Amino acid sequence: MRSRLVVPIFLAAVVVAFAGCGEAPSPSGTDANGPFAYMEILAADSMEGRRTGTAGAARAARFIDERFRAAGLEAAGDSGFYQLVPMAVVERRGRKRPRLLESWAVWDTLPVDVRIKEANIVGVLPGSDPELREEYVLVTAHYDHVGIGRPMNGDSIYNGADDDASGTAALIWIAESLAAAEPRPPRSIVFAAVTGEEMGLLGTRWYITDPPVPLESTVANLNIEMIGRPDGEIGPGRAWLTGFERTTMGEILVAAGLPIDPDPRPEQNYYERSDNIAFARQGIPAHTLSTFGEHAQYHTPEDEARFADPGHMAAMAELARRAVVILADGEPPAWRH
Repeated sequence: MRSRLVVPIFLAAVVVAFAGCGEAPSPSGTDANGPFAYMEILAADSMEGRRTGTAGAARAARFIDERFRAAGLEAAGDSGFYQLVPMAVVERRGRKRPRLLESWAVWDTLPVDVRIKEANIVGVLPGSDPELREEYVLVTAHYDHVGIGRPMNGDSIYNGADDDASGTAALIWIAESLAAAEPRPPRSIVFAAVTGEEMGLLGTRWYITDPPVPLESTVANLNIEMIGRPDGEIGPGRAWLTGFERTTMGEILVAAGLPIDPDPRPEQNYYERSDNIAFARQGIPAHTLSTFGEHAQYHTPEDEARFADPGHMAAMAELARRAVVILADGEPPAWRH
């Protein structure tokens, strides 16, 4: 989730080659321990905080690609599961950061040393209904974080375990679980682990520019962010949905018995602070599912896996899985206003 404050981080690399990244261990994501195990991998020090445009982000992308491939999803990128995203490094106020480019044609005109080739990792689980399979439920989570930065208590790696290795881990686990289940839901499901959220929704903005599936056929977006521990405001075993009142999605999920509440802190504008907002602006009913309780480790080097609650993560991943099935089966959500 994007912060209202900017932590000074320095770009460690500007050109990333995705081939040849080290392979990570692969636990079974179809069991209840999968979400936490995947979060541990994505939030490990070896991922170097997964800052967009770095080798650590490329390692994370490779791991997600491997899991999607093993699950048997259909590749929906322009290079297998990779939807390549054209970026360049720019310097503003003495700080280097990636910027989304308008096209690959622009990318080709730039000096090699400022080009960045990042990627969303996108897979599709085709629906079972001959007609409804042409409609899509989009499930997203951002796999990037803010990288290596100002040391705190001797630690300079901003691991981003809760933000958002937890949501990405759940996304992988849900994809594996539904791919292994029979029967499949009627609608098709797109699983997109997106890059560059912390830098201004860069990956999502490119997804919208060059959509792997038609946006007009995308009936809902469920974004998963920061589910690593319970939110004390609503209590354990429950999640909240940003912008609950804006569409009928929350009502549909609650009516199906899911323990989901409205965002308890609307004054923080979380609805506008994650990838869902870009899809909402395209007319797609889009919300973020979260249990973020504004813990003190947010956007610090202490956002590590050791603070997560494995049982809670498993429960929230299952809750999100059930939500995806409901959205892929029943009446699609509609805007209220």
